Amino acid sequence: MNIKLNKPLVFFDLEATGLNIGSDRIVEISLLKLNIDNSTETKTQKINPQIPIPDVVSKIHGIYDKDVVGCKTFKEAAPELLRFIGNADLAGYNSNKYDVPLLAEEFLRAEVDFELEGRKLVDVQNIFHFMEPRNLSAAYKFYCNKPLENAHSAEADVTATFEIFRSQIQRYEGQEVVDAKGNKTIPVVNDISKLSELTTAKSKSADLAGRIVFNENGIEVFAFGKHKDKPVVEVFTKEPSYYNWMMQGDFPLYTKKIITKIRLKMK
Repeated sequence: MNIKLNKPLVFFDLEATGLNIGSDRIVEISLLKLNIDNSTETKTQKINPQIPIPDVVSKIHGIYDKDVVGCKTFKEAAPELLRFIGNADLAGYNSNKYDVPLLAEEFLRAEVDFELEGRKLVDVQNIFHFMEPRNLSAAYKFYCNKPLENAHSAEADVTATFEIFRSQIQRYEGQEVVDAKGNKTIPVVNDISKLSELTTAKSKSADLAGRIVFNENGIEVFAFGKHKDKPVVEVFTKEPSYYNWMMQGDFPLYTKKIITKIRLKMK
C-alpha cells in the first residue's frame, strides 16, 4: 500500500559511541527517504566520531575505531546529510527518545541549525505500543490465560493486578532483554526497588535530553538540581545567573537552545 504524504518522510537510525546525548558521537547513520510518490532513497555512511569508540559498545554494533579511520567527521558530512533530509518529517524506532535528540545535537555541534519545528516526528515503537492492547483485561488474558470477570470492579481488578504481577516475576525474572540499540539488560528482578525504577514513568521532555520537562500544566520546569520541578521562567526571573551557569556548563546544545528560546520569550 502507498503511504499518504504531503512531504517526504525520512526513516533513520544511528549507531554511536554510547547513549549520552551530550557527550557521545554518531559513528554510523542510515537514512531511508520515502518520497511523496512512495519511491525510496537510501543513504548510509560511517562517521569518524573523533573520540574513541568504547570496546564494549563496538561489540554491540560491530563498528571499531579502525572502521572509521578516513571517514568524514559529522561536521564534514553535515551539509550532504542535511541536503538529503531536506524539509522531510522524521521517523524511527524509539527515535523520539534517542535518535532525534542525538541527531539534533550533532548538527548543532557542527554549527548547523537543524530546526525541528515544522517537522513531524513519527516513532514506530509508540504506534506498536498504542495498537497492541495494554489494558488490564488484555494483560490478564496474556499472563493468566483466562478472561477477567467483573472487570472494573475494584476487588476483581486489584486481584487480577496481583496475579499478573506474580506471573510477570515468574516469567521474566533473570531474562535478558536486548533493546533497539543492542544494549543487553536483565530488567525484571525480584526486587521492589529495582522494579520501581523500571516502571516509574518519565515526564515529557521539553528539550529532548530530559533536563527540561513539561509539568502537568504544560509548563517547562527543571528536571534536575536545586531548582527541580520549578518553572524555568520563574527561576530565570529570580536568579538570572542560573541561565548563564547552564550556558557555560556541560549541558547538551539542544538543551541550551531550548532555555535560550524560553529566555528570549521572557523579554
